Amino acid sequence: MFKIIYMKADYEPWWQFDGWQDYIVSIEEFEAEEVFENALAEKLGQFRKKFPYENIKNQKYYAFWTHEEREYCEACEDDAQIYHGIIIEKE
Repeated sequence: MFKIIYMKADYEPWWQFDGWQDYIVSIEEFEAEEVFENALAEKLGQFRKKFPYENIKNQKYYAFWTHEEREYCEACEDDAQIYHGIIIEKE
């Protein structure tokens, strides 16, 4: 089983703070590795066209963002960057 998890939060996906699952936008599941690899390449291509900034960690976490997408954080009394994260799971 292969999964592509898309989350949107005010932190990069590799942090996986408590409750990170609440920020999941979608989960795609695949049985065949080839289908998974093709879907991942397509998803990353779409995100790379849409977001000018990218960071990768451990070849399974991808963070995308644009400086214009921010939300006010009451706890920090400042604007927080919004990240679009892709998490790869292989079982």
